[in-house]
Amino acid sequence: MAPILKIKSYFKLLKEALLGSEQSFTTGSIDRAIFLLSVPMIVEMGMEALFAIVDVFFVSQLHDNNAIATIGLTESMLTIIYSIAIGLSMGATAMVARRVGEKDVMAAEVAAVQALFVGLLLSIVISIVGAIYSTDLLRLMGADEDVIRKGSNYTKWMLSGNVTIMLLFLINAIFRGAGDASIAMRSLMLANGLNILLDPLFIFGWGPVPAFGVEGAAIATNIGRGIGVMYQVYHLLKGKGLVKLHAQNLKIRWDIVWSLIKVSAGGTAQFVIASASWIFLVRIVSNFGSSALAGYTLAIRVIVFAILPAWGMANAAATLVGQNLGAQQPDRAEQSVWRTAFFNMIFLGVVTIIFFSMARPILGFFTTDVAVLNNGINCLQIVSLGYIFYAYGMVMSQAFNGAGDTRTPTILNFFGFWMFQIPLAYLLAMVWGFGPTGVYAAISIAESAIAIVAILIFKRGKWKLVKI
Repeated sequence: MAPILKIKSYFKLLKEALLGSEQSFTTGSIDRAIFLLSVPMIVEMGMEALFAIVDVFFVSQLHDNNAIATIGLTESMLTIIYSIAIGLSMGATAMVARRVGEKDVMAAEVAAVQALFVGLLLSIVISIVGAIYSTDLLRLMGADEDVIRKGSNYTKWMLSGNVTIMLLFLINAIFRGAGDASIAMRSLMLANGLNILLDPLFIFGWGPVPAFGVEGAAIATNIGRGIGVMYQVYHLLKGKGLVKLHAQNLKIRWDIVWSLIKVSAGGTAQFVIASASWIFLVRIVSNFGSSALAGYTLAIRVIVFAILPAWGMANAAATLVGQNLGAQQPDRAEQSVWRTAFFNMIFLGVVTIIFFSMARPILGFFTTDVAVLNNGINCLQIVSLGYIFYAYGMVMSQAFNGAGDTRTPTILNFFGFWMFQIPLAYLLAMVWGFGPTGVYAAISIAESAIAIVAILIFKRGKWKLVKI
């Protein structure tokens, strides 16, 4: 009877996590809090990763390595946009969560609105640059003329439509900070469902809709994300949650904007530093031909598909840290981080086993090209060697961010990626003759080293004293 009751209790908790409600996680079971936050965040991040997997799957059916290479090069540029969106999201989550922990809902709403103002302004600037310079950016990334001719419109769509990325991340961060990750999850489920339906329609054409090829993937993705944003905005205006948009808070508060920028700057910088390093890595890989670049692109898409759900669990740690520090419970905040990191390690440990044992059938789902497949398998297996350390490292980084200490992860990323990973990748690949394998090894080694240092710094406890 007891096991049956436990199963019923588990499904009841799962239902609560998926349906969601904004709440404070400053009391009660920490494991329960982690579960309620992590489940929708894992699904949310899985949905974000699914965009990349779905796009590259349908585009791979064109049997054109240049089209896949276009996605890889564009995605490397998009990581800068993701970095800005994630950095602002960290600031928004930290401030909203801290105010919710302090029981000041009005201040949480004001902080949320300022984050949206900043995000919209930045996205307009990026859209203008992307619309005008997409071809030049592809050429700068090392694309040959065939790739540019076939893929520049894809790049233009993705860069100029970045507002959907920015708003998806920012509004979801607001919901997470308020303790309701389920709305964020549902908005991405909606966006992904539409993307899956629209991708083949716009890529291959049907009826009156012409075949756009790789450009169609960008059109479908922007439409799907745009409708997901509309769903989010509806809940901010008409929903039943704590944080809402209304006439009283739709005004710029420069003091809060400045505070948000200070908190977000470190978060943005740490991800810009990390994502810019990926641009250099893909530039190194591009020296070894389109097959190596296509294999790397496919493998990285699969890796992101596993990593983003793990980031979902790490995001739970950020919310728990923010709310518990706001409630003057630093010890509970620390305990929440260690428990979240342990669960994340188990998850990524399982992923590592799957990647090592099933790399060929996983990547074989996307391509039958032997050279592309072998490059992808090599990348997938080598990079996953660092997952156990990375599981802890990403949770520690998000814990710092949730506390408002975005400076520490920024410094870690700068030295770990720019002073260590990039030089190591160049030496291994270009100087010592390991080719693309050297790049993959550098990723695994650097990520593991950064994680170990993050754990050591976290244990010192200075993040508990940060004021925001």
